[in-house]
Amino acid sequence: FPLFPALGEMESHMFECVNQAAVHEELEDETRRLCDVRPFLPVLKLITRNCGRAERLLDSKIGVLIGKGLHELDAINDQEVKDFRGKTLRQSEEKMQKVQMMSCTEWLQASFSQQLEPGPGPDQINGVSDRSTDLKVTIHFDQSQVPLSCTPPELMDMAVRKWLTTHGPEKEASRGQYFLRVSHSLEFLCGDDPLSHYKSQCVLYCKKGNLHKPSSSASARRAVPRAELLCKPAVSSESSGRSEHTWRDSTLEFEISVCDLPRMTRLCIAIYAVMDKVKKQKSTKNTHINKYQTIRKSGKVLYPIAWVNTMVFDYKGQLKTGDIILHCWSSFPDELEEMLNPIGTVQTNPYTENATALHISFPEYLPHAIVFPPFDKVTSIEPRRFDSKKFHIELKEIMERDPLSQLCENEKDLIWTLRYDCRENFPQSLPKLLLSVKWSKHEDMAQLQVLLQIWPKLSPRDALELLDFNYPDQYVREYAVGCLRDMSDEELSQYLLQLVQVLRYEPYYDCALTHFLLERAQRNRKIGHFLFWHLRSELHMPAVSVQFSLILEAYCRGSIPHIEVLKKQVEALSKLKSVNELIKFGTMKNARSKAKEAMLTKEAMMTCLRQSGYYETLSDIHSPLNPNILLAEVKCRYMDSKMKPLWIVYNNKLLDGDTLGIIFKYGDDLRQDMLTLQILRLMDLLWKEANLDLRIVPYGCLATGDRAGLIEVVSSADTIANIQLTSSNVAAAAAFNKDALLNWLKERNSGDALDHAIEEFTLSCAGYCVATYVLGIGDRHSDNIMVRSTGQLFHIDFGHILGNFKSKFGIKRERVPFILTHDFIHVIQQGKTGYTEKFASFRQYCEEAYLILRRNGNLFITLFALMLTAGLPELTSVKDIQYLKDSLALGKTDDEALKQFRQKFDEALRESWTTKVNWMAHNVAKDNRS
Repeated sequence: FPLFPALGEMESHMFECVNQAAVHEELEDETRRLCDVRPFLPVLKLITRNCGRAERLLDSKIGVLIGKGLHELDAINDQEVKDFRGKTLRQSEEKMQKVQMMSCTEWLQASFSQQLEPGPGPDQINGVSDRSTDLKVTIHFDQSQVPLSCTPPELMDMAVRKWLTTHGPEKEASRGQYFLRVSHSLEFLCGDDPLSHYKSQCVLYCKKGNLHKPSSSASARRAVPRAELLCKPAVSSESSGRSEHTWRDSTLEFEISVCDLPRMTRLCIAIYAVMDKVKKQKSTKNTHINKYQTIRKSGKVLYPIAWVNTMVFDYKGQLKTGDIILHCWSSFPDELEEMLNPIGTVQTNPYTENATALHISFPEYLPHAIVFPPFDKVTSIEPRRFDSKKFHIELKEIMERDPLSQLCENEKDLIWTLRYDCRENFPQSLPKLLLSVKWSKHEDMAQLQVLLQIWPKLSPRDALELLDFNYPDQYVREYAVGCLRDMSDEELSQYLLQLVQVLRYEPYYDCALTHFLLERAQRNRKIGHFLFWHLRSELHMPAVSVQFSLILEAYCRGSIPHIEVLKKQVEALSKLKSVNELIKFGTMKNARSKAKEAMLTKEAMMTCLRQSGYYETLSDIHSPLNPNILLAEVKCRYMDSKMKPLWIVYNNKLLDGDTLGIIFKYGDDLRQDMLTLQILRLMDLLWKEANLDLRIVPYGCLATGDRAGLIEVVSSADTIANIQLTSSNVAAAAAFNKDALLNWLKERNSGDALDHAIEEFTLSCAGYCVATYVLGIGDRHSDNIMVRSTGQLFHIDFGHILGNFKSKFGIKRERVPFILTHDFIHVIQQGKTGYTEKFASFRQYCEEAYLILRRNGNLFITLFALMLTAGLPELTSVKDIQYLKDSLALGKTDDEALKQFRQKFDEALRESWTTKVNWMAHNVAKDNRS
């Protein structure tokens, strides 16, 4: 090719094709496969790139990192996406310009450390004095010439009604208000007609509060919070799906004025089938309806078909108007309220080809856009004061309840009436105040906004609760993020998992929480590292795919020096996945001959790893589990379990060749293990803050993709099963050898070292007894409990939490609240039967640890509540969190709680023989010695 040199650099060109839509498409991302491009004709044209080489390379690298080419984001026809990308791009460019002007020392400080400026004091927040308890609200509609001023706030409704009467249609003017109306039609896909009758139900939700009424019954105390209806639900007429597959011109009117709609109002829609007789359910065999729980109501059986949510105001605060197509979701969470899913995403189903399409139309009330009014002026008005002394005791009792406790309407009214007393005496009670706001009254919303400006800052731990699904208000979430700014980097890392998950509750891409996380991640590379992996590991989930991709792109553009480090990790994990798939294929192919399988599979694995592309990619990478560790000289084998996980041994270049073990798993969702280990790490922190070190071993665990992740190998440790089996020739008898564990420690420790190992065992056993009881960790067989040679006991594999214990033939296999066997006691007592002093110390450790966790019970409930929409198998509704409330005995006094724990402790010790029986069965079923 004599003219080839005239082309210049290869990066200056790219291919173009005609795609299936008969449109010229530039193939900027060379990582795409031809089968994904699907050109209309097998012809590619070479063209010159319009953009510079550096820009093209950056876009390509970011596309590799986020797992999709940026052309996919470019193709999204959504102005909100375009505005967010444009804004973050400008911010990233400004940041990188500043970085280029930094000295080396300044860059290191900006990238790897953070010193916070002293924040404003509690008496001077947002520029508003603590004494400024006066109220004035100015409200106006954008593009209108008639601003509304009202002082005091009781007159606001009168002004709004007058304005609407003056400018609205005659039929609405006669009522003095606009009621929200929505027209809708429904189209089922061809062949997607599971039952003959359908209804749709639309409900306006402002996801706040607790609608359950107080009751003296025991069951009512277990009631859980749910989203609050702003007005009465609207239900459409029934339609025969078999004949038409559509509704046409069906209009629903909600009994709430447009001026009373909160900013974060969402319209929740459920489509369901109605059957008069239960026996008709048999005709739905083999349809997708069977997997959903039916709801019986008014003598009929209702079957959920689909659901979808949408915001009433768009991301600019403008009331939506015109036609909108919503593609519905067909997977339902457990325990639906009226088959609606208000906690669910406001994004529509991106898989439009297989989704039911719902066409809705918002009417135009005025000739110009209606924008949610900003509250931009606060001046002097003295609020009404009440004699709160006689209510102080009652108010104090309400404020000290746990977050899952419900509030009756009288209690809500009392809290709202005494809101300034709450601010002065119970500032940490802000969540309960927010649950008491009448969100369907714009006067209350206005007064809340003013109150938030003068509310003292909460501690970051207390502010976390304000980010869950109960508090979607924009100003509340901005206040919460303001409190989080006082977090140290270490504390932020502790709660980063939850902060990423609550992004799901943000209805708009451009929000305070997103910018806070990006800002802190770009200031500290370790935070950025884990933010990247927490986001990337869930990109396969349709509900968050676009949102998380946008945040990842923004992070990468603002942290260009970090891109190459992350890119190497992504490539290494891709290679490990390929090796794992090769092993699984080999074991399936040679399943009949176990010896032949092991030999051939090992040989194929080693041949694969010796390839230069694999060895170089897997060497000299920063560990995704800990970016401070540089991994080199990889050695690999695979484990003999169902998913054939890879056991990888690395040398740490930064620690003079110290070896580190990492397990790569593909096929299991590690996010529940990651959550449990995070909570164990938090428990360890809380105990240490109270001067109690229980020697917890919260090893590293990180989900890196769809059913893929890494687990840290704890060195010099073995399972209880292996320890017992090596001391006995009979597997059935091994579990009953109480000397096996103590002898194992004696072999590895002598003299003072043995005493230290026994003390380590005693402390760690106490910590894990309390932790596994509080978290309801199940499936505690002898291969899920390990001991280090230094004496530390620790638990692994957290596939069952919150009391979801395994059962067989309807009988629970685990009958004890936590694992405390006599061989554990034998070690604690140093092998001496009458050595009760050591056992008494162990019991005291347990009780002290339990009381410390109780004092932080609200924090644990908050952290689990923030994970509700993560899709974890055993954390799907608030009722799952009820287990924590019961195990921590929240709502009881310390004496009552301690009495309950002592009963559980005695039960665990008394019934430990059942644990031994289970361990014996486990040892016989799986010969761990092979």
